[in-house]
Amino acid sequence: QVQLRESGGGEVQTGGSLKLSCAVSAHSFSSWYMAWFRQGPGKGREFVASISTSGDWADYADSVRGRFTISRDRAVNTTYLQMNALEPEDSGTYYCAADWYTMARSEYTYDYWGQGTQVTVSS
Repeated sequence: QVQLRESGGGEVQTGGSLKLSCAVSAHSFSSWYMAWFRQGPGKGREFVASISTSGDWADYADSVRGRFTISRDRAVNTTYLQMNALEPEDSGTYYCAADWYTMARSEYTYDYWGQGTQVTVSS
């Protein structure tokens, strides 16, 4: 059983920063590919970033590349999303997800999900 719990959301102004955390309760955290998705008001869930099991490889949506950074810390079984230069379009609920086999961009790939954390960017 894998449990994911996000934290770190909040409200910031345009240009501000937030760092999201995803605490993972699972055996062999290092074996899981991790990802972040988000869902804005009235929108579907979209891919934000993913990271390999080793942490050596990361993939980003074009809309966040250069502003967001995904990382993981094996010592505390946690995945992070550092978000800089935030824009109102980044607002939404951010979800952490885990998969044993891949770091693909499709939400249907991931077997485990957190409950989400809200991010609001005001102009």
